[in-house]
Amino acid sequence: MKKLLLLPVLLSIVSCYNVEHNCKDFKTGKFSFEYEVDGEKKITLFERNDSIEIETFEGKTDTASIRWVNDCEYILKKLHPKNMAEEKAIGMKILSTSGNTYIFEFGMVGVAQKQKGTVTKLSD
Repeated sequence: MKKLLLLPVLLSIVSCYNVEHNCKDFKTGKFSFEYEVDGEKKITLFERNDSIEIETFEGKTDTASIRWVNDCEYILKKLHPKNMAEEKAIGMKILSTSGNTYIFEFGMVGVAQKQKGTVTKLSD
């Protein structure tokens, strides 16, 4: 019986926790995305405004158009794809924000497999 009484209390505590979603703060600015590939740290720098994202990775710069679905989701499409894979749009979804960082998931539009990452905002 005690366990049954404890359940509503636990549920009310958990339901009060809200994930921060200040997505509008991350629509524009300069950002850094760090990740590891085979134990090696890689960094992608990018700058985003309402409609364009300019990305620099390993000395190469690329530009993509942005179409915002809502404040926390957008679609990237490369403006100058070099192959068939680059022609596919990438869906981006900000899952949570905290200070100057956000956690997001991304993947090709229409494909169930998604990856997660963390982005840091460097400046406005």
